[in-house]
Amino acid sequence: MSSDRNDVAQALWYVAPGRAEVREEVLLPPPTGSVCVRALHGALSRGTESLIFSGRVPKSEFDRMRAPFMAGAFPFPVKYGYSVVGRIETGPWELCGRIVFALHPHQTRLIIPGSVAVPLPEGVTAARAVLAANMETALNAVWDASPERGDRIAIVGVGVVGALVGYLCRRTIPDVHVTLVDINPAREQIARALGLNFAMPDAAPTECDLVVHASATASGLATALNLACDEAIVLELSWYGAGDVPVPLGGAFHSRRLRLISSQVGKVAPSHRGSWTRRARLEAALGYTADPQLDALLAPAVAFADLPARLSQILAPSSGVLCQLIDYP
Repeated sequence: MSSDRNDVAQALWYVAPGRAEVREEVLLPPPTGSVCVRALHGALSRGTESLIFSGRVPKSEFDRMRAPFMAGAFPFPVKYGYSVVGRIETGPWELCGRIVFALHPHQTRLIIPGSVAVPLPEGVTAARAVLAANMETALNAVWDASPERGDRIAIVGVGVVGALVGYLCRRTIPDVHVTLVDINPAREQIARALGLNFAMPDAAPTECDLVVHASATASGLATALNLACDEAIVLELSWYGAGDVPVPLGGAFHSRRLRLISSQVGKVAPSHRGSWTRRARLEAALGYTADPQLDALLAPAVAFADLPARLSQILAPSSGVLCQLIDYP
């Protein structure tokens, strides 16, 4: 479905477990201070959107899980997503024609306040900029973890966010030794592309000063705890959705004085909250996407109109997709 009308957009809606559709909606005239953005590229957040697609958002999180400009209500139907890059078609003259990033559901045209449209800095391509939302999550995680110079760091779970945490640690903290850990040996290629070490769980380095868990599995969390040295931080970055997750807190967990802490992007990390706004954090994250090495995380683009038919395949655990790039007409 497509339309050349300026007052019409197509948006992706999750409508039932395992089912999505593209719906047409009429755009209202932009209010003062707003801009109309024609989408160029987007990205699926595989972890979060697979939970939404399968109807596994817990009732307790219905309100907290609402994304900017989301429509509908959990569990279904819901218009969801938070990574769109596009060109401003109408708005203040100084913004018209600019390429911007927005935290917005998957949609061909957007009407948003100009204040939330973040212009791409020099050197950031429109396609790679879709990583900004995940980069923001990774940046907040690094702030929460507070790694130090020379630390031995393991990242368990090589999805997009886990890989970006490792990338940021290597890039921003001097002399750290970073290893990505995953049960899929094909993830070694991603690690090498980002200049990082790789290991399968059985061969991963132990006695790590910091371990970040991002696999969203109970076995991955157990691995993360086992890789930590005494009094180390284990940062839990996974979001599991509905269901209980066993955590091995017996044995030597207490005698080793491990610190298991969580990180979530909804608020700026306490260590930076006094001097950073969410807008400034997003701008910083967008700037980090200038590195061409990060193209290794992008899967070949899928057309927006094909998403309903392709989602089951893309979001399947066996797909191997990291960041699914979306091309808009």
